[in-house]
Amino acid sequence: MICFKEAEAALRTEKKSASREAYLRRFADARFRTDELFGLLRSEAIYRRPIPERHRLIFYLGHLEAFDWNLIGRKALDMRSFEPSLDKLFEFGIDPPPGELPTDSPSDWPTVGEIGKYNRKVRDRVDASLADAPDQVLETALEHRLMHAETLAYLLHNLPYEDKLPRNCEELLLNRPAAQSFRRVSDGLAKMGRQSEDGFGWDNEFPQTVANVQEFQIGKYKISNGEYLEFVCAGGPTPHYWADRSGEWFYRGMFSEMPLPMDAPVYATHAQATSYARWRGMMLPTEEQWHRAAGDASYPWGEAPPSAVEGNFDFRHWDPVSVAATPGSDSPYGVSQLTGNGWEWTSTVFGPFEGFEPFAFYPGYSANFFDGEHFVMKGGSPRTAACMLRPSFRNWFRGDYPYVYGTFRLVGHPE
Repeated sequence: MICFKEAEAALRTEKKSASREAYLRRFADARFRTDELFGLLRSEAIYRRPIPERHRLIFYLGHLEAFDWNLIGRKALDMRSFEPSLDKLFEFGIDPPPGELPTDSPSDWPTVGEIGKYNRKVRDRVDASLADAPDQVLETALEHRLMHAETLAYLLHNLPYEDKLPRNCEELLLNRPAAQSFRRVSDGLAKMGRQSEDGFGWDNEFPQTVANVQEFQIGKYKISNGEYLEFVCAGGPTPHYWADRSGEWFYRGMFSEMPLPMDAPVYATHAQATSYARWRGMMLPTEEQWHRAAGDASYPWGEAPPSAVEGNFDFRHWDPVSVAATPGSDSPYGVSQLTGNGWEWTSTVFGPFEGFEPFAFYPGYSANFFDGEHFVMKGGSPRTAACMLRPSFRNWFRGDYPYVYGTFRLVGHPE
């Protein structure tokens, strides 16, 4: 007969094993997303630097595993390092101010073979220890990797086409006519962030904050390429992903260039979005207004999981679709695509909610960017993982950063 203590111990072991298997499956899926991106590269492209402000692609090949190892193996479980020089080399990315660009050369980096050997060891050791690591640490590692699945996408987007293996994605950019209109959002409360019992969130999502928002009007759709083109013709700045070919405008897609899809959302910087809004006599929404327009449900469309909803997110497409392509994702106020098809710039400077506390094991994740130069983005892009589509998630970038999949909509009174 098994005594109570033995039965309790057996149950704990069973739960621990089930938890480890669940995390292994999730890690496998996240690794698939990042491995897939490196698999798009021609071999000679791994040492390219497609964005001047960022590391060469070779850095990210080692960074993803080094982050997992440094966080889970070394910090959380106090495991002994087997390649301390690589742990340090690949530990941190960069976000330099304008004009302060990296100057390294390809010869400064290890070979692909050396990094591959390091990565295999890391995966083996991390996988063997998942059951012993705190859940918060594991969730941090998972979402960090999935964030980089998006970062890598726009890095690769900026590579010359000859550096990538081709794919046919033109059918995803079919135009669907969309007449811009405005939706009235009533006075009420906007809930931002999360409560501790809501599950995992990054430090900047806590504690939950409630704001009183006055009635306003907000664009039903994100601003489209066609709408922004009027601004360019009037002298406005040209978006990064546009190309002028002998007087004809083209969109530089992930795998091919194509005539500018007028009904797809424009990818623009915060500075460009703000200039356009002023040109129209309107404004960008605040973070509070975005939340008010999205409603109080788990997602703008309600409680259904992203997998059950039509939308351009969670790696479904490589490029944007029409601003009117996913009516099933509308919020209770009839606002379309608050989630997916491009992050939405807000006018809110990225900063902490009152009562903010940094993660003890990752203190610089948010706090290093409370500098007044980064702006809050909401919603998600075509390459944003489902777990980060929660309304409380806060993304941020510098106002002049042109590479992110950043869209916007307007608030105010229509002309």
